[in-house]
Amino acid sequence: MSNLPKCPKCGCEYTYEDRDMFVCPECAHEWSKEAVAEVSEEGLVVKDAHGNLLHDGDSVSVIKDLKVKGSSSVVKVGTKVKNIRLVEGDHNIDCKIDGVGPMKLKSEFVKKA
Repeated sequence: MSNLPKCPKCGCEYTYEDRDMFVCPECAHEWSKEAVAEVSEEGLVVKDAHGNLLHDGDSVSVIKDLKVKGSSSVVKVGTKVKNIRLVEGDHNIDCKIDGVGPMKLKSEFVKKA
């Protein structure tokens, strides 16, 4: 088997090279070889909706009303979330929101505060 990296978007292991890019046949995600070097050196890289790098312990603000699954409550726009923890997966922010409790958020719905 080849030593090509897995797709950072969907985790597919059947990626292939196309010139200086890697391509995923399942989700059609393309990324550069330099991006692979960044991820391996820095570990987990998570960016907010505006492209700012997030780190464990940062504070973020919610940029969109988010429905809480299994409940009738909503996390409103502008809700500040303190002391986030970054995890791998689709919902890559683990946090505790006042009045709601522990939650997992997608980084695309928050901005660094």
